[in-house]
Amino acid sequence: MKKLIAFLMVCGFAFAFVACGGSTESTETETESTEMEAPVEEAPSEDTTATAADTTAQM
Repeated sequence: MKKLIAFLMVCGFAFAFVACGGSTESTETETESTEMEAPVEEAPSEDTTATAADTTAQM
């Protein structure tokens, strides 16, 4: 009787692992939707940081 219960529990756990597993189809559709989005263009910004060459030239 213990072997039968153990076997049924193993079958139940195996079914649970298979049922909870993700499919590859959902990940493929997510990557396709992100690739189709338009790229975000950044506005050019002014460089306000001074480099070492700039500070020595001003002295």
